Formats: sequence, structure tokens, C-alpha cells
Amino acid sequence: MAATQETQDKPLSVFQRRWRKFKTIKRGWYSFQMLIGLYLLSFCAPFLVSDEAVAVSYQGELRVPMFSNHIEARDLGQRKIGSPNYRALKEQYAAADAGDWVLMPLYPYGPIENLLSDPSFEGRPPTGPDGSHWLGTDDRGRDVLARLVYGFRISITFALGMVLISYAIGMTIGAIFGFFGGRVDIFGQRLVEIWAALPFLYTVIIISSIVQPTVGLLIPLLAIFSWVGISFYMRGEFLREKAKDYVAAAIAIGEPNRRIMFKHILPNALTPIISFAPFAIVGGISALVSLDFLGFGLPAPTPSWGELVGQGLAHIKDWHLVVFPMGALFATLLMVVFIGEAIREAFDPKVFSRLR
Repeated sequence: MAATQETQDKPLSVFQRRWRKFKTIKRGWYSFQMLIGLYLLSFCAPFLVSDEAVAVSYQGELRVPMFSNHIEARDLGQRKIGSPNYRALKEQYAAADAGDWVLMPLYPYGPIENLLSDPSFEGRPPTGPDGSHWLGTDDRGRDVLARLVYGFRISITFALGMVLISYAIGMTIGAIFGFFGGRVDIFGQRLVEIWAALPFLYTVIIISSIVQPTVGLLIPLLAIFSWVGISFYMRGEFLREKAKDYVAAAIAIGEPNRRIMFKHILPNALTPIISFAPFAIVGGISALVSLDFLGFGLPAPTPSWGELVGQGLAHIKDWHLVVFPMGALFATLLMVVFIGEAIREAFDPKVFSRLR
């Protein structure tokens, strides 16, 4: 009983109080839960939205196509050459009623599947929403909902990867400049200014013309141009924190510089960095959409929100190619902005100070 009472009376840390404050800001907390839930759910997309079957049972043999290297249509009793059409195969098995079956995802269309060769597809793309394609198809006969789902995962993963790499570079460089100061800071800042003057878009265009851009290439490429602002904030925080008494005490007892920088100063300098992180994610998503829209982003037929936005501009009369991609982009960015505003309010030093 005494131990329980002691646990209840133990004061909360600054981070715990800030986390509690963040959860009281409903628009940010609910947006955080929804965005995290949708992002985690997007990794289950092959089981929910895909033209690949989850499982196939043919002549007593069970197969899982998503874990198989290659399955021929004739191996499953379908009269065609190449990969099977699992939707048609499901109807074929149901009509034969021989005990074979196909388990399809909830939404049986893939993000890069061209539906023009599907006998059940009617009309000329782009087609509007109907009972089969809930958000319609694009100008190449691909399902819009499937491309939005997979494009969401790519966009969030790209933004998170870019922010992590750019933050790691910017925080390290800014910490070095702010802690050591002097000539290291003066000459380092001049080099940073020169790097910041490099034309980002021209560099991306040149690289895209030489090699085919991929997610693994674009993430570090954008990150090495995005760390400059973070380094300025981190430099300022280190300049402010290193003048305080706890740093002088750490130097006096012989703590090494690396330990002082990353164990003592860094935890006290993270408030502005954490507050700006959601807005950096917004910038990462917008950057990828802009590059895809301009044609210098991910190669076709990668599911891309920027490509869908470009199709909407090219087919302005097909309202579904305008409303749904722009609506998904707007809703995602709005949730991230709500999260950023909530974090900024919860981490406000005027609300929770370490001196209180």
C-alpha cells in the first residue's frame, strides 16, 4: 500500500506533463491516432486492396500467391498465358463447383493493374465511380482507390525517412557549431550558406535524367537539401544551453565533449525540433507530390498522389480525378498540421518549464 501511494505521489516528468497536455488537445490527439492507425493499416494493404489472391486452393493444393515467386495461369486451370486473373479465376472455380476456391482481398483491384484487358471492364478510361470501382479509374484504366491507398503509404514513408535523415544531419552539424563556436562556427556557417545556395530543383532534374529515381534515392537526395534549417535551430539551442550552469558543472568534473553534447545539452534542446517535425513531414509529402506532378519523381507505374493530381489537371472535366486525390492530400496534410499545432502548444516552454 505504501509503495502504491509513493508511486501515485511521484511527480511527473516534464515530458509526461507535456504528453498529458498533448492528449487534451482533441484535434491533435485524434488526428495523431487516426494518422498512425491509417499508416499501420496501409502495411496490410496486400490483404485488403490488391489484385493478387490471398490464397488459392486448386486440386487440393493450397497456394499463397503473395509469397510465391511466380504462378502461371495454366498451373491453376486457367486458359491463358502468363499471370492468372484471380477475379476471373474465382468465378471460374465457383461455376465449376469442384471444391476449388480463391480467397480475394476485400477490394480486389491492384494499384498498377491495367483494367483495359479485363473482360468485365466497360467504358473508356477514365471512368467515374461505380459499384466495382468505388473512386473510378484513371486515364490508363487503373483503379483510383487502390492507387490512393498505396500512394498514402509511399508518401508517409518518404516524408518520415526524409525527416529522420535531415534531422540527423542538421542536429549533428548544428550541435557541433553551437557547442564549439569560434572558428568552427564561423567557417562552418559559411559552408552551410554556400550549400543552401545550391539550386535544389535543378539538381533533382539533372540526377533524374541520369538515373531512374526511386524512393531509396529521393529520400537521401531531398534530405541533404532539407537539413539546413534544422541546423540553425539546433545551433541556437546549443549556444543558449552551453552558457548554463549544468554545462559548466559537467565540464568541471571532466565529462567528455561528446557526452556533454548528446547526454546533457541535447535533451534540453529538443523542444523546437520536436515542434517543427510535423511541419517538416508536411513539407516532405508536398515535395514528393510536387516532384511527381512535374515528372521528376517516382517512375511509372508507381502509385503516386502527384501523378493523380496531374491527371486531374489534364482531365479537369472528370471530377473524380480532381476531388479524390486532392481530398486525400488535403485530409492528410490537415491531420499532420493539427498534430503539429498540438505538439507546439503542448511543448510551449511558458506552460511547462523545468524551473517550476
